[in-house]
Amino acid sequence: MIIEHAQKYNLWLGKIKDSVYKLQIKAALIVNSEMLYFYWSLGRDIVEKQLVQNWGDAIVEQLSKDLQIEFPEMKGFSRRNIFYMKRWYLFYNEQFIKVQQLVAQKRLPAKFNTIENIEQLIAQIPWGHNILIITKIKNIEEALFYINETIINGWSRAVLRIQIETDLYSRQGNAITNFNKTLPEPQSDLANQTLKDPYIFDILTIKKEADERDIENQLTKHITKFLLELGAGFAFVGRQYKIQLSEKERYIDLLFYHLKLKCYIVIELKTDEFEAEHAGKLALYISAVDKTLKNDSDNPTIGLILCKKRDKIEAEYLLDVLKQPIGIAKYEFSKAIPNQLKSELPSIEDIENELSRNKIN
Repeated sequence: MIIEHAQKYNLWLGKIKDSVYKLQIKAALIVNSEMLYFYWSLGRDIVEKQLVQNWGDAIVEQLSKDLQIEFPEMKGFSRRNIFYMKRWYLFYNEQFIKVQQLVAQKRLPAKFNTIENIEQLIAQIPWGHNILIITKIKNIEEALFYINETIINGWSRAVLRIQIETDLYSRQGNAITNFNKTLPEPQSDLANQTLKDPYIFDILTIKKEADERDIENQLTKHITKFLLELGAGFAFVGRQYKIQLSEKERYIDLLFYHLKLKCYIVIELKTDEFEAEHAGKLALYISAVDKTLKNDSDNPTIGLILCKKRDKIEAEYLLDVLKQPIGIAKYEFSKAIPNQLKSELPSIEDIENELSRNKIN
């Protein structure tokens, strides 16, 4: 009986601890939002008072000194940080007319139609993320893109910095595809936004004249870096994945499952320029995956050809006559992702477990 009571108590204690941890996280998020609302308000007050009272920047320095004397335990009232508050408010307020125009043109969602809505949005990411965005980005449309992606994907500041430095904004949704003709809405829209061009792989150990197998080896060796570049939702299934076609065995370079699109994604790597036969081979693999792996609850399988070069006009003509959903994008190699970023990335076990849970559900 004692052991049974102890087991029940430990189970109950575990639930209490879990509730406390969740409460702490929730409290931290609330504190962060309230702090950011305060920073926004203070930045607005400084701008307005400098305009009305004709005060110079010396008032910011005086304010910093007075607040630090009154609240010595708070680190947010340095001269530099208060100037960031002013700059933060001005960045969005001065460009808000452009936001309204973009909403009217349907280039931005209606959720950005008031300055209050933007204030609520930027309060959902940490202060350090906000500073990084306004110091690295000049265009408000681009800034809102990175804010939205940070909220959706839960990026750390290190990951956000990498995405900005590799210009994700310009690359996102830039691959050549036939998704609008081969996939139903809204899957076609989401699939188009999922792919990039070019993809930038941070692999230092690749040989100068690498073939497809060398690149596969490096991508799977550094799978977390590869998944970061592919984007949120990609779950690794396997490399050189065997599929049976009649009496012949074929091998897919890289096979993934996308958790948001709810479909398999077949990736073929080409170290040379894109050729028409590459798409024919990929179309065959897509059909095979649809017939052998795809479940009734899965959406149609998507193919992606990653190549060093491709002729845009030729690729568009070819995709126009294919029935399978295929995208074509270039890839490049860049410097390695910094060591401090590695801890921010999911392990392959985490991703495989997520895929397993998704299939069970």
